[in-house]
Amino acid sequence: MNWKDKALDILKESLTPIPHELSELDWKSNLSVKTDRLAQHICAFSNHQGGGMFAYGVNDDATFTVLTKEEIEKIVKHMGNIAHNNLSQAVDIDHAVLEYNGHPVLFVYVPEQREKPIFLRGKDYHESYCRANGQTRKMSELQVRNMIATSQGLSFEERIAKRDLTKNEVLQLLNFRKFFELLDKDTPKSVDSIMHRMAEYGFCIGEEDNWSITNLGAILFANNLNDFEGLSNRKVIVRKYVGTNNRNTLLEQFGQYGYAVGFEGLIDFIMKNVSIESIEVKRKDVAEYPQIAIREFTANALVHQDFGISGINLTIEIFSNRVVITNPGAPLNDVNRLIDLPPNSRNEKLAELMFLLGFCERRGSGIDRAVAAIEAMHLPAARIAKEEMCTRVTLFPHKELNDMTKEEKIEACYQHACLVNEDGMSMNNQSVRERFNLKKTQSSVASRIIADTQEAGLIKAANTDIVSKKFMTYVPYYA
Repeated sequence: MNWKDKALDILKESLTPIPHELSELDWKSNLSVKTDRLAQHICAFSNHQGGGMFAYGVNDDATFTVLTKEEIEKIVKHMGNIAHNNLSQAVDIDHAVLEYNGHPVLFVYVPEQREKPIFLRGKDYHESYCRANGQTRKMSELQVRNMIATSQGLSFEERIAKRDLTKNEVLQLLNFRKFFELLDKDTPKSVDSIMHRMAEYGFCIGEEDNWSITNLGAILFANNLNDFEGLSNRKVIVRKYVGTNNRNTLLEQFGQYGYAVGFEGLIDFIMKNVSIESIEVKRKDVAEYPQIAIREFTANALVHQDFGISGINLTIEIFSNRVVITNPGAPLNDVNRLIDLPPNSRNEKLAELMFLLGFCERRGSGIDRAVAAIEAMHLPAARIAKEEMCTRVTLFPHKELNDMTKEEKIEACYQHACLVNEDGMSMNNQSVRERFNLKKTQSSVASRIIADTQEAGLIKAANTDIVSKKFMTYVPYYA
C-alpha cells in the first residue's frame, strides 16, 4: 500500500476518540528551528518498522493551523536537507498535502531504511533513535544490538544469548532433560549426542569446547532466565489483586524458567488463582474460566510477543471480575480477524517449536478453540485490544445477560458468527440463543442482539433473497 493511502487513516487514529500522537506519526504546527531534534525524529522514523511521517498543520492540542504555500515549500526543503545531510546515510523522503475533514495537512513521509540502525552523522551507533509511545528517544544498547542483528538477517531466535561456553556449561544452563521428555524420547547417554540433538533444533551452536546458546534455546529451556542478560526481562509475571483494581496486590510471581520448562506450571498456577472453592461433599476448586482459553491465549502471548520492545513484560493480571493477559507488541493481524485469518507471527521458529512440543495447537486453531470454550461456558466474549506497544486480552467470568453491556453482546454475537462460519455454516436465531443460553421463547431477545450486531457492521445476511427474519442466516462482514 502506498504511504499516502494510509496517511489519513493514521491521522484519524491519532485524533479520535482521544487525541494522542502515535509512534508512526508526529504532529507539527510549523517548522521547528531545532534542527538537531528534527534529525533525531527523522532518524527514529528511518529505524521504525514501516517508517513514519510528520503531519504539518496539526497543533499540539490537536487543532489545525493553515500553512501558506511558501511555508510548505520551506518545510519540504528544510526537511529534505536534514534527511540528506544530518544522518549516517542519506534518506530520501516524500511529501504530499492531503485534506482531512476540510483541513489541508502537509505529510512528510520518512521510509524505513533497509540497513539499520540509522544514527546521527558524525556520531556512532549509540546516537541511534527510535519511536516509542509517540515519542522519539535514544535507543538502548540492547535495541541497537537487536537492530543490527535484524539488518544482518538474523531473527531474534537465531541471535546469541550467551557465548564462550563449554558443553557442560550449556547443559547446566539449559534443561535438556525437559527437552527430551517433551519429545517423548529417552535422553541420550553421551554429552556429544545431547549437544548434537540440541544443535539440530537451533538451541545452541559451536564445536569442540566453544559453544553458544541461542535466544531460542534460552527462552524455551533456560533453568533460570536471569542467567541470560538480554532475556531477564522476558519473564512471565502473574499478579493477583484484591477486588477490581490494581491498588492492592494479593500475590506476585515472576517466572524464572524458560517457556517450555515452565509452561504447564504457569497454567496450573493461573487456574488455581482464577478458581473459586465449592463446598459440597468434598471441597474442590471450580474454574470460573475455561482452561483451554487461558492456555491458548497465554501461549499466543508467549509466541507472538515483540522481543524488540523493552520495558513491557508479558503479564497475567487476575482481578475479581476479569483476567487480563498483556504481551509486548501490537498484533500483526486485524483484531477482528483473529479467528479466520492464519496467524502472522514475528517469531516463526519459536512458534514452530511451541507447536512441535505440544504447547500450541496447529496454526490458526488456538483462538478458535479458546472462543469455542468460552461459548461452551456461556461467558462474555474475550476482549482483544490492539494498543500501540502491546496486545491485551481480557477474559470475563459469568455474567447474566441483563448485566452484559450492549457492546459485550455484540462482540459475543460477532465472535459466534466467525466461529460458525469457520465450520462452514451460517449463524441463525437458534444458534444465537444457544450461545447466550436463551430459551426458545426468547427468540426476540436473540433477534435484538443480531440486529445490533448487524447495525454495528460486523455481520451481514447470508442470503439476501430471504425476507422472513425467522429463517434468516448471517455471516461475518468479511465472508
